[in-house]
Amino acid sequence: MKNYHNIVLAFAGVFQSAALVNQLAMKGEIENQNAFQTTIRSLLQTHPENLLDVFGGQTFHLKLGLETLIEQFSTLDDRNIVTCWSGLLNLEKQLSKDRETKSQLAQRIQRLPEQLTYHGLLSERMLSVMAGIYVDLISPLGKKIHVIGEANYLQQPFIQDKVRACLLAGVRSAILWRQMGGNKWQLLFSRSKIINTAKEIYLTLHP
Repeated sequence: MKNYHNIVLAFAGVFQSAALVNQLAMKGEIENQNAFQTTIRSLLQTHPENLLDVFGGQTFHLKLGLETLIEQFSTLDDRNIVTCWSGLLNLEKQLSKDRETKSQLAQRIQRLPEQLTYHGLLSERMLSVMAGIYVDLISPLGKKIHVIGEANYLQQPFIQDKVRACLLAGVRSAILWRQMGGNKWQLLFSRSKIINTAKEIYLTLHP
């Protein structure tokens, strides 16, 4: 029997990345710094003891992702969010078929903690390194995720790096989603189960 609790938590990680990308594209800034920090820090958790360790050990850190998941699957259907989360799942699928790229990705991500000894987690240099991993290894795998937003924001290099770092973290969450038992059939036939589980988790959140 599928553990929908863990599947939905990992899926919320995907939606949190998508929501952050949309904020950056449309407004040029992050509205929820805790969500941003949680998402970026998830890339440094290479040997977690459990799923929640990836997201700072508390479900509260996935609040934005759970809200976005519930909204998108219940009533709203924001094209930008849909394009992003479905694109992230597709990139994860392509990555799973490419052993060499998976190996290179693991090597580059394992070097990230070293960078933290010299640069802050959300510094321009750190986000540039993460963005470089996305551009070099993830972006070439399949159909590029078309991020729609305000050109004056999306043309700024630091915002571009933030977007790509969030997309890299989104792929990380998509990998977790698959590892927890997530699959495309659930998205077609078990949407109500996903929504109800997300709502149940959301009601337990404590800051």
